[in-house]
Amino acid sequence: MDDGVRTGGLERPGTKRKVMDGVLAGLVDRIVSGDLPEGATLPTETELQEAYGVSRTTLREAMQYVAAQGMVRSRTRAGTVVMPHSQWNYLDPLVLEAAMRHARGDRFYLALIEARQMLEPAAAEMAASRADAAELAEIARAFERMVASEGRDTEAWSQADLEFHAAIIDACGNWVFRQFAIAIRAGLLASLQMTNRYSQTFDHAIGLHGAVLEAIRMRQPARARAAMEALIGTARSDLLEAMRRREGASGPLP
Repeated sequence: MDDGVRTGGLERPGTKRKVMDGVLAGLVDRIVSGDLPEGATLPTETELQEAYGVSRTTLREAMQYVAAQGMVRSRTRAGTVVMPHSQWNYLDPLVLEAAMRHARGDRFYLALIEARQMLEPAAAEMAASRADAAELAEIARAFERMVASEGRDTEAWSQADLEFHAAIIDACGNWVFRQFAIAIRAGLLASLQMTNRYSQTFDHAIGLHGAVLEAIRMRQPARARAAMEALIGTARSDLLEAMRRREGASGPLP
């Protein structure tokens, strides 16, 4: 029986899923880290089976997933080749997590904040028009957790901050926005954890978030957009400050 892992016996519940996850994580990490760089040919199927100790079926399922993310492509008589970074699906959770681990610069975080500057003001504007009572309550609860954290340089603040932004996107009523928020959740949390150690005072940050909440609660779309633009603009400034301090740079960053 092809049980997905060479145990010599019956498949244990959950074993195949864990093995598959391990193979996927290993392959994605090797590619993102540069251990298997752009244009490189992956080891043969037999070599990969031996390296990960898995069946051919499990390996092929893993390779299909990696290929679906645009990371590799099988070519006749050329083997499986690593594709250019520009073709990768960075919104896939595995790829995103690996990209954060192996980030060689600040482009990842700058791209994320640029995307937030485009998406979140629009989401706040739509939430002010569309949010129902339950969604408004969820935004308010996240804000209350931020207040209760009593400090920005804490895990409690970062988690509540994440939930605040996610709740607003969820309340906007646009399923594309919602899927994007789900996809970048890990990256957004990492970005918040970096910026929450710098610049804004606790009271100032609370004021910015509170202005967004109040505008949404009062059903004022234009005001909600403007408040979120101010909040994300400040987050960008915080990010640049975090980068300067982390790298010891003295000049302005993009």
